[in-house]
Amino acid sequence: MNKTETTCGLDCPDACGISVQNGKIEADSNHPTSTGTLCALINKYMPHEPRITTPTIKGEEVSIEEALVATKEALDTHAKLLWRGSGNFGVMQEITNLLFEKIEGTTTKGTLCDGAGDAGIIEGREVNRILPPEQIEKAEVVIVWGKNISVTASHLMPHLEGKKIIVIDPVKTAIAKKADLHLQIAPRSDFFTAVMLARFAIMGDFQDNDFLEEFASDYEEYYEFSQEFRIRPILEYIGTDLAQMGKVLEILQDKKTVFLVGNGVQKYSTGHITLHAIDALAVLLGNIGKEGCGVGFLGNSKLGFKNPFESKTSKVQKVNTPFGDFNTVLIQGGNPVASMPNSNRVIEELKKTNTIIYFGLYENETSAMADIVIPAKNFFEKEDIRLSYAHHYVNPMRKVTECDYGISEYDFSNILLQKFGFEALESEQYYIDFWLNQCQEVNGYYLSPAYQAIPYEDGFGEDGEEEFVFPDDYDDDFIKTKQFTRARRKSKKEKITEDYWLISPKGKHALNTQFKRDNNVTLHSTLGFKEGQEVKVYSEHGEHHFIVKVDDTMREDSLLIYANAIGVNFLTPSIISEEGDSACYQEVKVKVTHIE
Repeated sequence: MNKTETTCGLDCPDACGISVQNGKIEADSNHPTSTGTLCALINKYMPHEPRITTPTIKGEEVSIEEALVATKEALDTHAKLLWRGSGNFGVMQEITNLLFEKIEGTTTKGTLCDGAGDAGIIEGREVNRILPPEQIEKAEVVIVWGKNISVTASHLMPHLEGKKIIVIDPVKTAIAKKADLHLQIAPRSDFFTAVMLARFAIMGDFQDNDFLEEFASDYEEYYEFSQEFRIRPILEYIGTDLAQMGKVLEILQDKKTVFLVGNGVQKYSTGHITLHAIDALAVLLGNIGKEGCGVGFLGNSKLGFKNPFESKTSKVQKVNTPFGDFNTVLIQGGNPVASMPNSNRVIEELKKTNTIIYFGLYENETSAMADIVIPAKNFFEKEDIRLSYAHHYVNPMRKVTECDYGISEYDFSNILLQKFGFEALESEQYYIDFWLNQCQEVNGYYLSPAYQAIPYEDGFGEDGEEEFVFPDDYDDDFIKTKQFTRARRKSKKEKITEDYWLISPKGKHALNTQFKRDNNVTLHSTLGFKEGQEVKVYSEHGEHHFIVKVDDTMREDSLLIYANAIGVNFLTPSIISEEGDSACYQEVKVKVTHIE
């Protein structure tokens, strides 16, 4: 059997190249963003995840044809919704938009992921360009800000070797333990940290005046804005001091610096301005638009592309989707019962709808509620195109194995369109070529039309002709966010009811709600709980039981429960960020108590 080169389709920024020969899966050693290895998710967990292999209607096994007929009948109603997840990436996932446009259905807007941060970047730069990994390689200093890089972007790790590393994170992550400096700041204080560093940079004359005069001439107004915040209470709230802030700036002085920023910093209602402030700090120091410099968040993977799957449908918010307003809900490749915030609300809303159709790969909390279940194909079983939000390579996902029970998104949409009496879609290859023909081929690989070796080298804005726009307003109530009363040990029978920030990063052995999940809560020993103890964690939105993991590197004002943990989203709020239509998973304080 010939070797087939394909690409990992899991929802991860690495988008690793894969070689498949005689059924054996290994890394594509020539792929420009891989390092010759594949993660445990591909090698260890994915093969054993419980696949949906049989279509069902009300729990009874049926044929694919019978399931599709029932799906057509259920969608033949005036109120139908498409809710799509992102656990299994590929541009062809979005082809169902064309189906819902034709049948006058509703889709969603907003995101459970990075919308607030993206909005903040656009406020400053006007366009969110991807920072190429080769610029990280050329940096002298890397600031890892709220990003557990060894878990969420492990193939960037080699680019950090030999560099000065600063970590700014409430959690002492693996990279923080190895860093030259770790600022273990308070949760939800990233904005203040960035503003204070910018203020001290100007006070200490660390700014790049030549760069600012050309590309960000309003920096003096930003300095005036930073003076609105009182230094002593802000530093106390952050959990740092002048010495640590000064050390950060000393390490950065006259050094090529890259900021690698994670999703955690923007999981709040004010998440947009946090990214805007981090960008502003990089701009003040002249660490953007130059070789070996830049701010890497999650870039716009579709920038520069014409998207054949854009559709004009009515839309509702993804974060707090009103499922109960619809007669039929089609859930494609997602698990909203577990992955959306405020699980109690989601479950109650889904119970109100007449028919739930689940079209996906794996058994989960949502498929268990579905009236119709249709098995999908995974990225080894179909043709697709993989974009990345961390690099500019556009990778074909080629079919390497047959699947005699699943159906692709293309076939699903094409068959249903014809059952509704509409014309068939263009061929599958037509859509694959539509994407690839917009790319530049380099050494057998494809580059996005938005690729720039040094983003913003000529300036900001779509055409590189604009200046950076600094933040000039912050509406959040600092007094309310700064309160923290240290938890104290009480008697074993007495409840501990202090409020703690919930931190919910991605787990190492899971992806969204796929693969290995636990129900652990990690906290500091001073909170009075023992390793392995079962506790109840609760908020105004709900409660769930978790198993205690004690770790004294944790801050005493915080609890850590991984974003994929069983039950975590019974605690989280279904509020929408001020900008970016994004979920605010960490905009909540929780309580923890013994189970009597």
